[in-house]
This record gives sequence, C-alpha cells and structure tokens, in this order.
Amino acid sequence: MPPTDPNYEARVRASFAKQQFMATLGASMTTVQPGEVSIELPFRADLTQQHGFLHAGVVTSIIDSACGYAALTLMPPDRAVLSVEFKVNLIAPAQGATFQARGRVVRAGRTLTVCTGDLRVVGSESVVAMMQATMMAVDGRSDRRD
Repeated sequence: MPPTDPNYEARVRASFAKQQFMATLGASMTTVQPGEVSIELPFRADLTQQHGFLHAGVVTSIIDSACGYAALTLMPPDRAVLSVEFKVNLIAPAQGATFQARGRVVRAGRTLTVCTGDLRVVGSESVVAMMQATMMAVDGRSDRRD
C-alpha cells in the first residue's frame, strides 16, 4: 500500500509527539512505514494493576495508537484519524522489561481503515494482546493542540 502523502513519516511522528498521554506513559514511536507503525513502552511499576502486570488500559492504549498511526500513514495530508471501534484479546499477562505494540493496515478505505495490532514483549515472540480496529478518516481536523 503506497502512501498518498510523501511526507507521511514526518507528519505521523509530529502528531505522535503532540500526544500527551503517550508521553505520560513513556511510550516512543520506533517504526513508521506505509501501513505499519511500532510503539515501544518500557515497563514501569506505576502502570501496573494489582498483580504487577501492565494494566489492560495501558496495553489497549498503545496498541490503539499504533493502529491509528498505521492508518494515518496511508491518509492524505489533509486528513486526521480517529478510532471508531476496536476489539482486544488479552492473551497473556503483560510482564517483561519492554513492550512493543505494532499496528498494521489490513484494508485502507476512503473513510474507514481496518487495522490489526498486537503487543509483544521485546526480545520474545510472546504475544500479550491482539487488537482489531477500525479507524475513521476525518477531513479538516488539525492535529495541532490549541
């Protein structure tokens, strides 16, 4: 799937840099390719649930962002992206030193883009969670924070 914006990578990285929530979590964008984005998150005790595993809300958030940004890589420069639906399967307890969320576009449409995503422990093929998501292209919406 070729990108429609030759500057897609810079646009995606600039948008990610404005996400306060990802910054709060300590997440960083590592890979940006047409239709695929990876985000890494180091383990932090303050992001865990009562059993010491990375909280499901954190897991879901970083996979959702990876899927949304994967969709954005294929959108024209005048469009933004919003999640409109997703389903998550939590497969294994999220325990490890660093996690990587990968989002990939399955089908890019004019309005809706379907993505798949997963979260893995870096250095392992252990899948922690999987997501199927639908992203909506939004016209005339700036990624700028006012």
